[in-house]
Amino acid sequence: LHRLQEGISFGDGEEYTAKDYVQKASEAAKEWKRKHYPDHDFLSMHAGSLTKNGNDDETARKLMTPQNLERDYWDIVETHTREISVEYGNDVDTTDFGSGFPLSERGKAVCGTKDPKKMKLPEPKFGEEDYYKESWWNLNNIPCAPDSVLRHVRVGINGINVPWMYYGCMFSTFCWHNEDNYLYSINYHHKGAPKQWYGVPGKKKYADGLEKVFKSYLSMKMRDVPDLLHHITTMFSPRLLQNQDVSVYKVLQYPGEFVVTFPRAFHSGFSLGPNIGEAVNFATHDWIAFGSDANERYRSFARSAVFSHDRLTFTMANHLKKQKSYRTCRLLLNELERVVKEELELRQELVSQGVRDVSEMVNLPANRLDQLDEQSADYDDKRLCHGCKHVCFFSAVACECSQSKVSCLRHSHYMCRCAKTRRYLLVWSNEKEMKETLHSVRNYCEFLKTDADREAEAIKVKKEDDGEDEEEEEVMPPIAPGVKEDLERHKGEEICIDPVLVDSSYCPPKPVSLGVRVISDEDASLRTTSDERDSSDDDVVVTAKN
Repeated sequence: LHRLQEGISFGDGEEYTAKDYVQKASEAAKEWKRKHYPDHDFLSMHAGSLTKNGNDDETARKLMTPQNLERDYWDIVETHTREISVEYGNDVDTTDFGSGFPLSERGKAVCGTKDPKKMKLPEPKFGEEDYYKESWWNLNNIPCAPDSVLRHVRVGINGINVPWMYYGCMFSTFCWHNEDNYLYSINYHHKGAPKQWYGVPGKKKYADGLEKVFKSYLSMKMRDVPDLLHHITTMFSPRLLQNQDVSVYKVLQYPGEFVVTFPRAFHSGFSLGPNIGEAVNFATHDWIAFGSDANERYRSFARSAVFSHDRLTFTMANHLKKQKSYRTCRLLLNELERVVKEELELRQELVSQGVRDVSEMVNLPANRLDQLDEQSADYDDKRLCHGCKHVCFFSAVACECSQSKVSCLRHSHYMCRCAKTRRYLLVWSNEKEMKETLHSVRNYCEFLKTDADREAEAIKVKKEDDGEDEEEEEVMPPIAPGVKEDLERHKGEEICIDPVLVDSSYCPPKPVSLGVRVISDEDASLRTTSDERDSSDDDVVVTAKN
């Protein structure tokens, strides 16, 4: 913990069964309480009488509260006066060790099943046996929910559309990061001590502000590791961000609560004791522009994306009826227009420079656009650009000097030193096909357009003609909505530091109605790590109620 500001990577910890880990986490939390808050139990029992005697502040400092543990945490991280290490059971594969949610039997989860008899039944109602299996709030199901574009990704990607479990202990940390491909994320707290979250809004202004602070404090380190932020190994105080006018919010997540993070929103945090959480990604149709920004960022660092952004956007274009509004359809059209324009211009430029177009001589398999399945993902992995690791989805440049190396159209000059006449263009999507896709999306946009959309566009055009800013500066609230109410709801609650693994009769705490079951195999082995990664995330708290 005392080295979390240095940006160094962390090695693996010991191997534990889930039961052994939570037992050790409980013992460590109790030892911290014994050493630093020895009077907690006595003071809690006599809180009323002590308050009457006017000892509020003195008493508060001696209680093991979230506020005092937060102070302890930053004292360790920032002052380096104590050397403290913790082990974190992060990124635990639910396909191997089990999810905290039951698996769907109606095809709603990537790793679920399809029971022909149940597929024909109506949706189960709250209180019925299959409700939690089939609810879209089940983290196994939400990536494939009707308005999540990840429903087109039918290959299981751990931590993306297949949840990860997180076994935490006191001060186990998930360092500052945003999600892969700038996706949304949702984290559910199954049981145990609260998690302290910090979040920065996903607007470019704030994301860039965080990166600026990050670079200023780790400039030397980032010369050697330019993509250090993607390593998720660095923690620094929200105070540093606030000093640079970056808006930061915090929230405590208790059992039975969801935390949702929005695209590009940086987040971090730590546990206040032993707990079990679970997290996964999803994406609504408005994510498309953020996904495009993430794709460009990854190319600048030669970092592979978790899936092909171009494949997903063209798959979305192949399922136009899923678009429900002109606004989101227009975002898709904007992205397709940008990509197709660049693609066709670069093809023409390369051919004019001597690169041979062999598309009529080489018959390549057509790109599948019905869904992104395992076969598609495997094929995409074989056509990564040698320079920027981008999936060459529409076309690629190859050279006679190599039978395996390909390049995207932007970076063919990095591929080799051969003459351009030795290079040739491989085409999977021809010009006619791409333009037909654009035409279809453009027409569907017009079909979805309402009078209100036309009026909004006219106002936007007028503002642009008058030289006005497209967007007015958004005033951020000083406290995230709902946080005060949540703090009041949990006021005076004891932090749970007992072992949190429970049996299959577990029911979620009231008033939460989204029941869960526990890990299916408590003897499953999991490896802990101090590389404090977590797909769990921040920005909005949602509590499921009856």
